[in-house]
Amino acid sequence: QVQLVESGGGLVQPGGSLRLSCAASGFILRAYVMGWYRQAPGKERELVASIIDPTGRTSYADSVKGRFTISKDNDKNTLYLQMNSLKPEDTGEYYCKKDSGSTYWGQGTQVTVSS
Repeated sequence: QVQLVESGGGLVQPGGSLRLSCAASGFILRAYVMGWYRQAPGKERELVASIIDPTGRTSYADSVKGRFTISKDNDKNTLYLQMNSLKPEDTGEYYCKKDSGSTYWGQGTQVTVSS
């Protein structure tokens, strides 16, 4: 059974950092495209970052380039999103997604950037 469990969200001041984790089970994470998405209140869900193939090639939305880093620990079967220099517009629910083969979503973790 495929499961994706996000953690690491919270309240942070502008300019701060958070690291989100997505623990995967039921499949081998390194063999699939994985992505982090976010959904702000009243807006559509958007792709923030992807690890595109098993070699770890990455892609980012323009709004987060240079501030966010997606990575994975194959031994732990876990996906990460390091978020630095956070802005209020980064606020939203963050989801990880198995983006190739059969697709699956995690339940999400809330990130709030506010002073």
